[in-house]
Amino acid sequence: MPTQPTKDLETFPNPGPGRDYTIRIRIPEFTCLCPKTGQPDFATLHLEYIPDQTCVELKSLKMYVWSFRDEGAFHEAVTNRILDDLVAATQPRFMRLTAEFNVRGGIYTTVAADYRHSTWTAPSLVQLP
Repeated sequence: MPTQPTKDLETFPNPGPGRDYTIRIRIPEFTCLCPKTGQPDFATLHLEYIPDQTCVELKSLKMYVWSFRDEGAFHEAVTNRILDDLVAATQPRFMRLTAEFNVRGGIYTTVAADYRHSTWTAPSLVQLP
């Protein structure tokens, strides 16, 4: 196979570090294993962040997400782990990861976790007419 999953997250310089802007990434093919049964769990990950000096490179993000395919993890744990790894790699001003897991046993699970840099303040909401 030409590519393999990896936990390495690559970054590139933020092309607009002088302003706050939001990057939104939808990852509809996340899979990991249920730590109790070993059956696959499927989720759509929604990543939103305001970069500071670096942005996550998308191919490395794809390989990183793929690396969870054969790992057992509770939904809450894997969501927080992914957020922690992305924060460590990119050092954003703000980052939110929302994981929407598919139904299992009649139950849907959504886990949302946020990170906010200690020196960053969210801008005021602008209401347009």
